[in-house]
Amino acid sequence: MSEIDALEIIQTVLWTIIIASSPLVLPAMAVGIVIAFGQALTQVQEATLTFVPKMLVVFFAAMLAGSFIASQLNAVTEQLYGRIATGF
Repeated sequence: MSEIDALEIIQTVLWTIIIASSPLVLPAMAVGIVIAFGQALTQVQEATLTFVPKMLVVFFAAMLAGSFIASQLNAVTEQLYGRIATGF
């Protein structure tokens, strides 16, 4: 395996991590911004007020996007196993 092959594999895996984690990170970030804005308006600074809604949103997003995340990870795994079988 050459350095180019290794870099290509690393790039593929990093992009897969970004794509697979975005359905969970983006809703949590949006909820966090909305709650932070609400806290700034009302001056209520309660830590659990941000944690619990984010946790619920991530849980429901994981239920909805679980098959998408699994298919992305499965595609990368099959691609890597294919490269191993053919000798890169």
